[in-house]
Amino acid sequence: MAWVKFVSSTLDGLSRHQAFTTQNGDNDAQLLDAYSRAVIDVVEKVGPSVVNIEVFHAQRGDNQPRRGGAGSGFIFTPDGFILTNSHVVHGAVKILVTLADGGQFPATIIGDDPHTDLAVVRIDADDLSSAELGDSSKLRVGQLVVAMGNPLGFQASVTAGIVSALARSMRSRSGRLIDDIIQTDAALNPGNSGGPLVASDGKVIGVNTAVILPAQGICLAISANTASFVASHLIRDGKIHRSYIGVAGQNVPVHQRLVNFYHLPLKTGVLVVGVESNSPAAKADIQDGDVILALDSKPIAGVDDLHRILTDQFIGRHTGIRVLRRNELLDLLIAPAAAPNA
Repeated sequence: MAWVKFVSSTLDGLSRHQAFTTQNGDNDAQLLDAYSRAVIDVVEKVGPSVVNIEVFHAQRGDNQPRRGGAGSGFIFTPDGFILTNSHVVHGAVKILVTLADGGQFPATIIGDDPHTDLAVVRIDADDLSSAELGDSSKLRVGQLVVAMGNPLGFQASVTAGIVSALARSMRSRSGRLIDDIIQTDAALNPGNSGGPLVASDGKVIGVNTAVILPAQGICLAISANTASFVASHLIRDGKIHRSYIGVAGQNVPVHQRLVNFYHLPLKTGVLVVGVESNSPAAKADIQDGDVILALDSKPIAGVDDLHRILTDQFIGRHTGIRVLRRNELLDLLIAPAAAPNA
C-alpha cells in the first residue's frame, strides 16, 4: 500500500508540474503576442508617414550638385511639413523625399536649427499620412519604444526597445548643449537620423539623432516637446531666435575665499577671454578677465548655463549681470542682442 501511495503522489506531483509549465508557457506566449501586436500597431499607424531624405550639395567648378548622403524624416502635418535632423539637410542645394509608397518629391528647407539638430522641410503632395507628436514629458524609463527609418539604405526598417534614460544632455554640432535628450536601446544606424521614435500609443515622442560609438544599445533622440517647440518657430520664422552677449568664455573655479566672503551659491563661473567690439558685453563694460557669476539673478556655473539662459526673451531687454573682477563683485546692466544665425 505504501508503494501505491508513493506512485499516486508522484503522478499527482508530475501532473501539477505539467499544468504549471503549460500555464506559464501560455502566459509567455500571450505576453509575446501582446508585445508583437503593440509593435505592429505602431508600425501600421506611423509607418506611412516615415520618409527617406536624399540630399545633394553644391560642387566647386561643377553646376551639377553631388549627392551628399541620406537620412530619414517623418511627415507631421497633412500639408507636407516634415521633421528631420539639421545635420541631414544642412547646406543642401537639392532635397529629394521618397514616401513609404515609393512616391518621390522635391523638398524645400523651411527652417534649420543646428543648435538643436532639428530641421523642417516641406513637400507639395496630396493625401499624405502624418504622425502625431506626443508629450515626451510623460515618458517613463522602461517604456516600450519603436524606432523607424532608413538605416544604411534599408528603407522602412523598424527596431524596438525601451527608454533607457531621460533628461540626458548632448552636444550639438554647433557646440551648444541640447537638453532633455531621450536615451533608448532601440537599435539605430547611419540613415536612421531624423526618423521618429514612437511610443506604444502610436505618438512620436522623439526624433532619432545619434548613436554612441563604439557602444552598443546607447542611442539618443531629441524629445518631442523640444521638436514641437522648434518646429513651430521654424515654420513661423524660418529660424529660432536666441540672444547673445558677445563674449568668448571658459569654465573656471572661483577661489573658496571669495565664495565664502560673498556667500556665492556656486563655486564656478565663466571666465571672459574675449569681448566682441560693439557687442552687448562691450557696451555693458564687461572686460577680459571678468568671471560671470549670474545673469538675470540666475546663477551661472559654466558656459552651458549661459547658453541655456540666453533665450529670445532677453533680446533688447536690460537685465542684471553679476561679474567678479579680480576680487571685486560687480552688478552691471546688459541688453542681450539677437544672436547671429548659426
